[in-house]
Amino acid sequence: MDNLIKVLISSMVCSLLLPAQSIPVSYANQRVDQVKTLSADEIQGLLNGEGMGMARAAELNHYPGPRHVLEFASQLQLSEAQRSKAQAIYDLMHHEAVRLGRAILLKEEELDNTSKKDDLDSNKLKTVVMEIGRLRSELRLVHLLAHLEMKRVLSREQIEKYDELRGYGTHVSIDEHHYHESH
Repeated sequence: MDNLIKVLISSMVCSLLLPAQSIPVSYANQRVDQVKTLSADEIQGLLNGEGMGMARAAELNHYPGPRHVLEFASQLQLSEAQRSKAQAIYDLMHHEAVRLGRAILLKEEELDNTSKKDDLDSNKLKTVVMEIGRLRSELRLVHLLAHLEMKRVLSREQIEKYDELRGYGTHVSIDEHHYHESH
């Protein structure tokens, strides 16, 4: 979990140190719940910090997500320490996901506004689209890193049970090298 905390803190600090890439202040009070370039489900997912399948590669390869681990806490027989770690991983992930989701929505709104102009500037278009891509990559990484940290908290048996509860089955052997050794 220490690694996740370091990565998330570094990510937050880096985003503060990129003034040329930051969101314009004029967007600070703008509504982001109505963005034409995204569906209503996408908007809600970004505002709520949801995974939206971004960590599917981890999820389907025995790296449980913290939100679902917390949902299945009793079935997984989490200890208090595990529950506490899962909550901390989730809270950090969720905080960053909401922050990045809002940033993505603001950039999507900027893309829409840029596209409305009769004299669409290809450099401006490229800059906005590249920034959306960077933010989406950062968001996906936040979700994937949370899954990575979560796996380190659970025992092999708990991960097998998690996979079963999520409907994935356990037909693929699980790599033991990523498990917390004190269970």
